[in-house]
Amino acid sequence: MKIILLGAPGAGKGTVARLLTETDGSVQISTGDILRASVREGTELGKQARGYMDRGELVPDSLIMGIMKIRLQEEDCKKGFILDGFPRTIPQAVELEKILETLGIKLDFVVNLEVPREVILDRLTTRRTCLSPECQEIYNVKSNPPTTDDKCKKCGSPVMQRDDETEEAIIRRLSTYTQKTSPLIGFYQREGILKNFVSLDSKETVGKIREALNKDR
Repeated sequence: MKIILLGAPGAGKGTVARLLTETDGSVQISTGDILRASVREGTELGKQARGYMDRGELVPDSLIMGIMKIRLQEEDCKKGFILDGFPRTIPQAVELEKILETLGIKLDFVVNLEVPREVILDRLTTRRTCLSPECQEIYNVKSNPPTTDDKCKKCGSPVMQRDDETEEAIIRRLSTYTQKTSPLIGFYQREGILKNFVSLDSKETVGKIREALNKDR
């Protein structure tokens, strides 16, 4: 499969992407992952990106797109890929279309995960993350709690609520998403490749996406 996953913070993009990779060997790609990998590997673009990241500045689109173009040509992408939360803006979407055309890659479609606002707030405010940089396991105090003394079940490190997952922070993140990223829904709708999925249960959502993929082939 070759798809893009859109959805607000807390819509479950990461979980859906991970479950989809297990069905056919496609790889999950996020901008954060490819930036960190490029920096770690010391590529020329990675060195440039690191300068911005070390200064706490946003990495320019031109660098992100360059790194993305290289990533999409790697061997593991031949089985398929899932772009997790990328592109984030219409200019990125336009540049991505140019890259895909240059590489001769055709998307199956763009998935938009629809989740009610109150569900997102509940999901994120009850999320807890392992503090170990090597682990970072994610828990939910309702559906998948850590130990009773707030420790990670995998590595034993403390878990805590991230600063960007308080209710106030989440409302700000949702506002930013609405302003900057949600216009992508209209962009891909006009392109005729958008498919909307109500996503309250990740496994059910994955099943529906697989059905849509099979139907289109």
